[in-house]
Amino acid sequence: MKNISRQLISVLALLFIVTVSAEAIRPVRIDTTTTHLIIPRPALEPVKSLITSPSDVIDTLDTANEHIKVILRADNTWSYYKTPDFQQVAGVFDDHWNETQTNPYGIEQTDLPAQWSIWLVDSLDQYHCPFQGSIHYRGKFGIRRGRRHQGVDLPLKTGDPIYAAFTGKVRMSKYLGAFGNLVVIRHDNGLETFYAHLSKRSVEVGDWVNAGDVIGLGGSTGRSTGPHLHFETRYNGFAFDPQWLIDFEKGLLRHRLFVLKKKYFNIYSNYEQDFEDEIKNEEDDKKEDAEREAMRWYTIKSGDTLGRIAINNGTTVNALCRLNGIKPTTTLKIGRKIRVR
Repeated sequence: MKNISRQLISVLALLFIVTVSAEAIRPVRIDTTTTHLIIPRPALEPVKSLITSPSDVIDTLDTANEHIKVILRADNTWSYYKTPDFQQVAGVFDDHWNETQTNPYGIEQTDLPAQWSIWLVDSLDQYHCPFQGSIHYRGKFGIRRGRRHQGVDLPLKTGDPIYAAFTGKVRMSKYLGAFGNLVVIRHDNGLETFYAHLSKRSVEVGDWVNAGDVIGLGGSTGRSTGPHLHFETRYNGFAFDPQWLIDFEKGLLRHRLFVLKKKYFNIYSNYEQDFEDEIKNEEDDKKEDAEREAMRWYTIKSGDTLGRIAINNGTTVNALCRLNGIKPTTTLKIGRKIRVR
């Protein structure tokens, strides 16, 4: 078994060389256009919820990076494991760290950039749906009974297990007013996830949890009319609709790489309404790109006239004037570009 294990890790090492550093796990901030060019398509595809193997671990193997291990199980499955002491070196677990305040950042929205590109999972980090089910029709992100409802409500039975959505460090674990029993986990990409109304909290402040770990049990503590999980996603202290990240009915993470836009922080902005706008904007962008591609320009040279330019480009003088906002008597300056299509 040991020889087989060693052979397996040799093959894995050839397929995937781990070069993780503390700097590499900081949030990536690049524009959407650049993202689409450099990120492989699988990174944009939905991710299934992590299913932890019940089989016993039979071996732990080293990789090229001392902080990354490969865990082999009796059912012939394997997974990567990053040691917690390595993951916690990121400054994100030091900056604005507070164990009692839900929003310790104190940042103004006007000081934030228009968008971020954030890795949610990769070859080493996994995802688990916190609780799979349908969102209550009155439990969506937005305004409810005149109050801000900054997450989604997922009906459940008291005692149902609640899972950590991503790997991270517990920043809060306490009973807090309307939240009831609340657990807040900060993740190394800067995101924070909130799990409220729990009947039991199974983690404490400072605990390191992996995606799929049970962090508590569902319940109805705090301001609650029945057993449900109130789940929030926040960045820099600002909440946005968790449905941008997760399809709760299917249990799928919608993206590996997520482009978070500042406009999503608006309480009137939610996934179900804005997604249609996103699609329309994308279609409009493609239309504009096609129109821009269809445009043709000509640089004026010595001796050119509108008549000659029109003939050479299969158009008319009137069309050239209309496209460029000029008259037939306009003096043509050498080096100027005019649109011919």
